Amino acid sequence: MRKESTIGDKVFDTAIYAVLIFLVVVTLYPLLYVLFASFSDAGQLVGHKGVLWKPLGFDLGAYKSVLENPGIAIGYRNTLFIVVFGLMVNLFMTSLGAYVLSRKNVLWNNAFMIFIVFTMFFSGGLIPLYLVVKGVGLLDSLWSTILPFSISTFNLIIMRTAFMGVPDSLEESAKIDGANHFTILFRIIIPLSMPVIAVMILYYAVDKWNGWFYASVFIRSRELFPLQLVLREILIANSTDSMSAGASAGDRHQIGETIKYATIMVATVPILCVYPFVQRFFVKGVMVGSLKG
Repeated sequence: MRKESTIGDKVFDTAIYAVLIFLVVVTLYPLLYVLFASFSDAGQLVGHKGVLWKPLGFDLGAYKSVLENPGIAIGYRNTLFIVVFGLMVNLFMTSLGAYVLSRKNVLWNNAFMIFIVFTMFFSGGLIPLYLVVKGVGLLDSLWSTILPFSISTFNLIIMRTAFMGVPDSLEESAKIDGANHFTILFRIIIPLSMPVIAVMILYYAVDKWNGWFYASVFIRSRELFPLQLVLREILIANSTDSMSAGASAGDRHQIGETIKYATIMVATVPILCVYPFVQRFFVKGVMVGSLKG
C-alpha cells in the first residue's frame, strides 16, 4: 500500500527540486553563454551587457575564421596524437600495475602500495621533472606529455581495487589450463572489468585533452602546440589578429571577441561528446573501484 505524502514531505521534495534546478542552471549557463556568444554578431555582442539567453543576431563568421586558422588544425592534430597514444600507454601501464598490486601472493605488496600512495601527496617538484625529461631526450616532443605521466596514482588505485574484486577461482582455473599472467590479465581480468576500464578511458582522455601546463613547460616548437595551448594563447595573449585579418582596428577587436568564444566551443565540444558513450559504465565503474578491497 502506497504511503500518502505529508505536507512536510512535499515541502522537502519541492526544496530539493528547486536546489537541483538552480544547480543545473548555474552549471549550464556558462556553457550556453559561450555557445550563444560564438554565434552572435560581433558588434551586437560587444555592446551587450547583462544576461545572454540567445544569440544576438546569427553569424558564423567566427567559426569560419577559427576553422581556417592553421594553428587550430595543427593543435587538433597534436592533441589527437596525445589523446590516442596517451590513452594506449596509460591503459596498458595502469592495467599492468593494477594487476600486479592486486595479486595476493606478491612479495611486499603493501609496502609498494604505501610508496605509491605517498606520491599522491608528495612529489619531487617541477624542476627535477624537467631535468628528467630533458635528460632522457623528450624535451620539445609530444612524447614529453605522454611518457612521464604513464600512470595516475589515483586511477591505479581505482583499477587495482576493481581487479581485486574478480574471483580468485577464475585465475586458478586459468592457471590450471596453462594460462600465463598476460593471458589472465587481458582475457579474464580486463573483460570482467569493462566498467572501470570505461571510467579510466574517460578520466585519462579528459586529462590528455585538457592538458596544457606541461606542454607549455616541455614544448617550444609552435608546430607541436596542442589545442589547449593554442586556445590559451588566443584567450590570454589575445592573439586573434591573424584570424581577423582584413578588418579595421575597431572591427578586429569586436570580431576577436566572438572568435574567442568560437575557439572555446571548437576545443570543448569533442570531449563532451565522449561522455554519452561511457555514461552507462561511469557510476558502476567508480563504485566498483571505490567500495571493494
